[in-house]
Amino acid sequence: MKLYTMQSVRERREYIELTTKTHLAHIGSFSLDESVAAHRHCEQMIGVAQVPMGIAGPLRIRFGQSQKDYYIPLATTEGTLVASVSRGCRAIFKSGGVSVYAHRVGTTRGPVFSVRSLEENSRLYRFVKEHHDLLKKTAEKTSAHLTYKKAEMSGVASYAYIRFYFETGDAMGMNMATIATQKLVELIEEKTSARCISLAGNYDSDKKPAWLNVIGKRGWKAWAEIEIPRDIVQKVLKVTPEAFYKTWLTKCMVGSALSGSMGFNAHIANVIAALFIATGQDPAHVVEGSLGMTIVEVRGENLYVSVYLPSLMIGTVGGGTSLATQREALSIMGVAGSGKVAEFALVVIGAVLAGEVSLLASLAEGSLAEAHERLARGHSFTRS
Repeated sequence: MKLYTMQSVRERREYIELTTKTHLAHIGSFSLDESVAAHRHCEQMIGVAQVPMGIAGPLRIRFGQSQKDYYIPLATTEGTLVASVSRGCRAIFKSGGVSVYAHRVGTTRGPVFSVRSLEENSRLYRFVKEHHDLLKKTAEKTSAHLTYKKAEMSGVASYAYIRFYFETGDAMGMNMATIATQKLVELIEEKTSARCISLAGNYDSDKKPAWLNVIGKRGWKAWAEIEIPRDIVQKVLKVTPEAFYKTWLTKCMVGSALSGSMGFNAHIANVIAALFIATGQDPAHVVEGSLGMTIVEVRGENLYVSVYLPSLMIGTVGGGTSLATQREALSIMGVAGSGKVAEFALVVIGAVLAGEVSLLASLAEGSLAEAHERLARGHSFTRS
């Protein structure tokens, strides 16, 4: 019997247990609605993978003249991460809160076309640029929640690439963008001599590290900044602003440059991944989320820290956000459901800054290894 012909999660799991001579009691124990998960989220489902979830915070976020406190759910197997983000939140709280800003760029899909000459490539370019309204009408017929924004193009030899941008409401929107792009491709093939080779030509650039995602952005771009007084830096973070700055300079700037890194930061991917897993985001988009930059200055007696994320792919409806556990995690922050994705972007960038502050302080203090020995191993470690 084939796995795909089996009708239930239990039937598939029992078959795997019998075939592999294993007992899958923990994989088979879950509370989510398998009728939804197995048909919408995971083919040939046999159970779940459980990841511990902790809470960091409160994280105080400032929106202009107002402020709000958030508790941050982080799903991770890395001991010290939740404790570290919590310490960053504590420094932020005592400093009056982190200022944040986010702007929607749009979900992108980038097909590649075959053209027979540079002249054909030029005609394709002119068609796309001169028929914005037609492209918009065609794309928006596919979903009431999708808005066509723009198209950017690039070509080499007989290949033409188009990067379409769409607004997708409160959803992360890759499925909507893909369906809309298919209709745009069909229109372009009908109206021009170009022929689509691939609906996704890596010009998106989806789930891949790419400078285009830093320069052209995708999803959301977000900023956060805070100025931490010297006494809080010393009491909470256990370092001086000067030591913090030197660690940032040599690690995030010089070290990143020497290694050819595309992210100039301490560990943005850590916080992005833990938040994404907890809240039902697509974990593969941690790739874009990691392409951030952390900036540090010593301003008089104070420490200034700012973080920039150029490509944050998130949603508060659709995809994994509809699963019960992930919806609860979003609810902890008050960002579950429609009308909440912009606020969620602000919480993410604030949490990222908290993580950067704490790790850089730990490295400057020289306590990183000790923290992992104490927290990640769960016991004291004494070297003989």
